[in-house]
Order: sequence, then structure tokens, then C-alpha cells
Amino acid sequence: MSGPGPEGGYRVPFARRGSVVGEADLAALGELVRSGRSLTSGVWRERFEEQFARLTGARHALSVTSGTVALELAVRMLDLAPGDEVIATPQTFQATVQPLLDHDVRLRFCDIDPDTLNLDPAVLETLITDRTRAILLVHYGGNPADMDRIMALARKRGIIVVEDSAHALGAVYRGRRPGALADIGCFSFHSTKNITTLGEGGMITLSRDEWAQRVGRIRDNEADGVYAALPDSARAGAPALLPWMKFAEGVYGHRAVGVRGAGTNATMSEAAAAVGVVQLASLERFVARRRSIAQRLDEAVASVAGTRLHRAAADSLHAYHLYTFFLTGGRQVRERFVRALDRLGVEVQLRYFPLHLSPEWRLRGHGPGECPTAERVWFEEHMNLPCHPGLSDGQVDYMVEAVTRALHEAHGTGTRVAAGHL
Repeated sequence: MSGPGPEGGYRVPFARRGSVVGEADLAALGELVRSGRSLTSGVWRERFEEQFARLTGARHALSVTSGTVALELAVRMLDLAPGDEVIATPQTFQATVQPLLDHDVRLRFCDIDPDTLNLDPAVLETLITDRTRAILLVHYGGNPADMDRIMALARKRGIIVVEDSAHALGAVYRGRRPGALADIGCFSFHSTKNITTLGEGGMITLSRDEWAQRVGRIRDNEADGVYAALPDSARAGAPALLPWMKFAEGVYGHRAVGVRGAGTNATMSEAAAAVGVVQLASLERFVARRRSIAQRLDEAVASVAGTRLHRAAADSLHAYHLYTFFLTGGRQVRERFVRALDRLGVEVQLRYFPLHLSPEWRLRGHGPGECPTAERVWFEEHMNLPCHPGLSDGQVDYMVEAVTRALHEAHGTGTRVAAGHL
């Protein structure tokens, strides 16, 4: 490399911020602070949720403190019982399926399509049984899954489908947006995602009014209960000062007939929501920059034999949270390519290790051979490169040339390039 860079010495780093935070974000924060209004559960949260629901086309959108919390709440809405089965992709971050460790259910990992890295509908159909309660899928890297085929299988059998859309904000599937393509959608606003809410944050989108009411109660620290209204006569004994008694509104209005679980505090702060509103307004610009970088990389990758691109279907749009492509020459070719890029100062982060091979899921009976396509692609072909709006034109130009040189070197069709020199 030509010298220390801003991110661990890499001339072209992977994203530490997946969007650009600027003066408009600071102005929104300043307005909030100067207003004197509450810093929680206020107008910014309402505005962010309304605008997010409008963008995605979701019936309900409720903000929470992280994408992981959104997934936890989604799993709670499934009302899983012992012996139920859930089908999920192995090609995802651990948060997608981690909430299932708290339930006595059988997780069935569904192998992936080798070109999209999304759940393969043909394999999915073979895994569905009378015990299947839900399907957890991911739009890998921002590339929409084959939702029409998946939803047709699910609707026929009354199966709930949850979209992990953490990568997919800004993607389009046949004219519709992730988050409203299934029953429940989960989004992340982590620092590296396509928009951020000051480093952490999430959104859950819901198609049912009942779910929205439950999630609203849970995130606001109320029990996830089943209630029956009390007759007016029962309210006659209410104390005169009840209107002044905080958190006591429902004591005399209804009785609990069941409790599914405890509530929690998953409320997004007003500061985070204010930044979310500004970031959402810039989403299309951020994603357009990602697509522009991806196009440059596609051209470079496709110019060298022994590669395969990761593209959305012709009737859909990729959000390029992750730029992905495939090397088809085997493990040694990929290893040479990664080492060459690293030597040239282009950071590589491969995402994600197949979850059925992780220790906690091996403990539950999963292991090698369960998802052969995911295993082959991951260990032999899978590549990710930096692709985010924080990259300058100069960094993109350098990366394109570095990728081209490294590909030739990896395939033995070019000479070894010294560190930092093209």
C-alpha cells in the first residue's frame, strides 16, 4: 500500500458508515434539541414511521432499537409452540435465526440459489411439512428473493413469511418494496446499512392490525397480554385521582385473561428518529451511488474469464448493500485473489459464514452436507467488495483497476503486483 489509510491502512475500505451523515442530519438534531420537546416517543418517531410505511407500502411500520430487536419481535408474533418447524436460509447474519434458540422448535435450513444467494424456492417446497409454522428469508445483499414463488407456497399452507430486509432498503421487486412483500418485514439502521439512525436502530413492518398493537405494547414496556374489557360497573370503584395516576389507565378498564410474555423498552429515541427522517429522504441518492459503483465493478469482473455476477432479476432492482460476485476457479484462485487485493489496499470482508455450520446450530443437530450449494459457494466462490456512498470517485477508480489486476493474477494470466502499485 502507498501509506496508512483512514480505515486500518486500507486505501479502499469496507463501509464503517453505509450512508453519508451531513449538515441536514445535524440541523434536524439541532431543531430537536432546541425545541424543548421530549427526547423519546415524540413527533420525530411518528414522522419516521409514517414516512417509512409510505415508502415501503407496509400497512404498519414501528421503529425499534435495532434490526435484531425487530427480528426478535417478529418471532414473538409467530406464537411458536413446541414441535413447530421454521424454515430459514443459512446465508445470513446470525441475528436472523438467533431468536429461535429461545424456542423448542425445529429449524430447517433451506439451501440457496447459487446465483442470488437467496432461499431456493424449489428446495423450500421439499422442506415444508404439516408442522411448518414460518419461513424466515433474507434479500441477500439487497437482491430481492423470489417472493412470488415463495409466497405462493406459503399462502397455500397458511405459513407466515418474515422478510429480513436489513440489506434491502432501496430495493424493488416487480414494482413493490421489501417490507411489504410478505407478512412481516425487519429492517436495520446499523451504521453500515443503507441508511442509519445514529449507529443503531430498526423497523418492523406488519400486515396485521393485531400484530401492530402487540408490538406497540411490547416495545413500550407493556406485557404481551390477552385482555377482556370490564363492564362499566367495574369502573365505578376507580379512585378519583385515576386521571393523574401514571401507567394505570387500563387497571379498571380490562382484565388479563392470558400473558404471552413480558414487554421491554425497545423505543427508538427522538434523536435517532430525526436522523432517520433525513436519511430516508436521501435513500434514493445513496442507493444510486451504490448502483453506480456496482456497475463499474460488474464491468471489471465480467471482463475476466472465470467469474460470475450477482444480479437482480430483470424486473427487480438491487439495493447493493453488499457487492457480491463469484470466482469459479476453485478455492486456490479465490485465495490468491483475496490476498492480492489485500496487498493492494482493497479491504475484503466475506459475509456470511453458513449458519448451519456454526457451533450453536451444530449442537442442535445441524452440520456439513445439509446445504451443499451454500457450502460450495461460500468456501469456493463467494466474494464481497466495498460498495458504499462514502467511497470517492478516485477510490472507485483505484478499486476497479486493482480488482482487474488481482483477477488476472489469481487466474495466472497476469504478473504479481507489488503492494500499493498498479
